[in-house]
Amino acid sequence: MNHTGSLTEFAHIIIDSYFIIDMEHNIVDFNRAFHSMLPRPLARNLKTRKCHEVLQLEICKANCIARQCWEGNRSVRLDEICGRVAGEGDELRFILSAIPIHDAQGKIIGAMEMQRNVTDEAQVQTKYQRQMEASATEKKRLGEDLQLRTKRLFEVSRNLYRLQQELVRVKTELYG
Repeated sequence: MNHTGSLTEFAHIIIDSYFIIDMEHNIVDFNRAFHSMLPRPLARNLKTRKCHEVLQLEICKANCIARQCWEGNRSVRLDEICGRVAGEGDELRFILSAIPIHDAQGKIIGAMEMQRNVTDEAQVQTKYQRQMEASATEKKRLGEDLQLRTKRLFEVSRNLYRLQQELVRVKTELYG
């Protein structure tokens, strides 16, 4: 199966960033979305760089997504992979996809790697989880407080009842 022709036919409709690498991890092509997510000095001369020099992902050394797709000769998708753009300080999260690229004889000659930046969504999800945990903690605290106050109210009610009974007894003794 030759993916090279397919990629050029569909590349213009892909809105996520992507790059194409050869078997030595050299970037040989990329789209505007990938180019524009990079700082200007890094975006210059992309075709002379290795992919891991540009996009530094936590999986690059031990679990390279391109290597996974080459070894299995299949597409690979990985969710919420952390990394940084080289030279940038902020950690980003990506959904990554990679597909092997074959030549006309069916030999793997590279890979196309797509990156969907889900950093904002991950931050919202993390914030939501923290709020849910805080709400659960507050609910538990309020429940415990309610139990304590109910117990105190019951004790006060019992004491009031005893005092009323004592008052009735004393009034009965005094007035007959």
